[in-house]
Amino acid sequence: MEQERYELLPALARVPGHLLWRARARKHAILRDDRPGAVDLHGIAALTALQGGRVLSQQDLARTTGVSRTTIAATVRVLAAAGLVERVRNPEDRRAFSLSRTPAGDEVVAAWVSRAWAHEPELTAGLSAAERDELARLLRTVVGDEVDEDVLPELLDSVGFLVGRAHTALHRDFGAALEPLAIEPRHVGVLNVLAATGPITQSELSRWTGVSGPTVVQMVDDLEARGLLERRRSPQDRRAHLLHLLPGATAVLSAARQLAAEQDSRRFGTLSPPEHERLLTLLAAYVTA
Repeated sequence: MEQERYELLPALARVPGHLLWRARARKHAILRDDRPGAVDLHGIAALTALQGGRVLSQQDLARTTGVSRTTIAATVRVLAAAGLVERVRNPEDRRAFSLSRTPAGDEVVAAWVSRAWAHEPELTAGLSAAERDELARLLRTVVGDEVDEDVLPELLDSVGFLVGRAHTALHRDFGAALEPLAIEPRHVGVLNVLAATGPITQSELSRWTGVSGPTVVQMVDDLEARGLLERRRSPQDRRAHLLHLLPGATAVLSAARQLAAEQDSRRFGTLSPPEHERLLTLLAAYVTA
């Protein structure tokens, strides 16, 4: 991933959800080419969400991982064909499946965790040893009971692991809160960026969100279908399109920010104000390392 994707917009550099999103994106960028077998990052996210014997519907799995329903459906088919997840029809809704991880899936996740731990020095390169330990401690407080009893104790010292757990918890809760607005947390991230920057290209949006070009295209398509933004040709370069927020985006973003503030208050309420500020500072350093 290009170095400039590790920059943070000043307007969003103190937003907890945005920082965790960017931290998770940086972690995945570093680990993208070091994964077990043919399982991609969507598959790893799905398998990780099914930890500790958890059973989820496909819809809940999409919400928990932050992956679109279309993508998660394709991912589940691949995982099931490889014997990594088991799909059982829901007796109350024959069109739906309950998903669980198989022993083979457990082995893939264990291999992934081992490789992720090996990248910990690279992930925390922008932090001193004391800062890394402090960030791990603060993240453990935020994560709380989101960590299963069967998680290896050494993972509780892994900033990369804890970033993933904190993001998953925040994304799940925020995603559920956003359902009445018919958008997802990642869409709020896009709206926040465009509100801060004004009209920009998709490549610039990729830079400020830290996610890949194809993912940006999907998010923009979603928001365009929702009537919240549109692509317009750039007057300076007719080959390029600029992303413009539409009038309806203002009210949606305002409502989403209020929901985010409520979620942040619940999730980060276990931290004292100085600890909360310190967490934001260390996460920003982690993202921009």
